[in-house]
Amino acid sequence: MRAALASGEFRTVWLAEAQSTLGDQLTTVALALLVYHRTGSALLSAVAYALTFLPALAGGLGLAQLADRYPRRTILVATAAVQAAFVGVMAVPGIPLVLLCVLVVCARLAGAPSNAAQNALTREIFTDDELYLRSQDIRGITTNTAMLLGLAGGGLLVTAAGTSWALAIDAATFAISALALHRWVVARPAADGGQGSWFGAIRWVAGQPKLRILLGFSWLVGLAVIPEGLVAPLAREIGAPDQAVGWLLAADPLGFVVGVFLLSRYVSAEARKRALGVLAIVPTAVLLVFSVRPGLVVALVALAAAGAAGAYIVTVGASFITWVPNELRGGAGGLYRTGLRVAQGVGVAIGGVLAQLLGSATTAIVIAGAAGVVLGIPLAVSWARLQRTSSETATAI
Repeated sequence: MRAALASGEFRTVWLAEAQSTLGDQLTTVALALLVYHRTGSALLSAVAYALTFLPALAGGLGLAQLADRYPRRTILVATAAVQAAFVGVMAVPGIPLVLLCVLVVCARLAGAPSNAAQNALTREIFTDDELYLRSQDIRGITTNTAMLLGLAGGGLLVTAAGTSWALAIDAATFAISALALHRWVVARPAADGGQGSWFGAIRWVAGQPKLRILLGFSWLVGLAVIPEGLVAPLAREIGAPDQAVGWLLAADPLGFVVGVFLLSRYVSAEARKRALGVLAIVPTAVLLVFSVRPGLVVALVALAAAGAAGAYIVTVGASFITWVPNELRGGAGGLYRTGLRVAQGVGVAIGGVLAQLLGSATTAIVIAGAAGVVLGIPLAVSWARLQRTSSETATAI
């Protein structure tokens, strides 16, 4: 990882993303608390929370293509500056709730192209596969850690300083990011020269078997995250205290951070690609442990292990971006990220429905684990065949 961090450009992109992620968690907590305190409605508070995710889904496919049609540094600077402005207005004390919700949607919609631009720009910074994968490892560890720290400390900061100050801090993180990106990231021309067709990246990806398999691997995450939506009933079923809900929620992302570090430290990029088929099945296979109604300790270990195994998704994302031509990486990255987000949302919703129908969170989790194994096996077989064909072709050449 030190080799990746030696790049000043990457350090700028990485730190800008990290501080913006921390700020976003503050906004999420502040918004939920502000809406609840003003209305007293848990439903409206939940709706406000959901608004922070919807724009990224809605704009992920369309707006991500801006990262190909315009210079990527420009996209990052512009989106950060626009988000700083929107969140800054949100920080004004006494702002009407309806306007606040509109600004949340606008701010997140403005940020929709930024992740696609970050992924594509990082690949331009690192032309070496190994270094690029290490850079994605660093981003994965940092993003998950920042989310944990932001959510854990967000409630304390919002309570102590107030929602307006929390939102002002988030606006400041975006403003700082915009300035840093403009100052220390090299200006590059638009990847497609402004000549690319709208949604051309999606059509190109659809015609690539190996990219379709990688998308399938990423969608399996939708089954692996089902326990996160069921932690409250799960804690009750296994006889754990109420405070264990937070521990159960933290187990998966903590395990993910450890898993990414171990893979990055001890496994080469090529070895990780070869093993993707097996690695993609493990997170859901671990969930089968819940068939024996484990106690709290075993449940925490199982969720942490599933999170650690879920580190395979970093390799999936890096391989996907690597195998897409530079002029299509923005749009293709938007497709990948939107599919991943939709799979997670749908997975959590399905888990809730199953738990309600069956009257058991553990049973719903076991079904999710079994479904992940069943769906993952044909993907793993297809991936192995693809790897073998690629190897034979390379040998023949």
